[in-house]
Amino acid sequence: MFGKLFTGAFSQTRAERRARRYRDLIRREASIGGKLFGEVPKNGRREFFCLDRNTWVWHEEWDDVQGHHAITTRYDVRPQGIFKAQDGQPYQPVSVQEGRRLYRAAKLYNKSVKAELYSHL
Repeated sequence: MFGKLFTGAFSQTRAERRARRYRDLIRREASIGGKLFGEVPKNGRREFFCLDRNTWVWHEEWDDVQGHHAITTRYDVRPQGIFKAQDGQPYQPVSVQEGRRLYRAAKLYNKSVKAELYSHL
């Protein structure tokens, strides 16, 4: 009985630690990805990252005289093509030109993240 209690507590802690490490890595990758497209404005935040095998995310926030702004774009790579959704809108297919830009950005992201974050592996 006590063994089950302690085993459950330790495995939950292990799962929580793994989830926290995953979130931390995604945040670090997103920060690296956000810097690939120029300097991030002083009152802003930019992130670009690979969420999973088929999903890329671009998020940008900034403040200006008109207030706070935020845009999130999700790219979903499917067998039928690349689709994007911004700020909760329905997915729409991207143009060939935008698909090529995403492909180049993904290659640059992978190269940069590997060099800055995973080079010791």
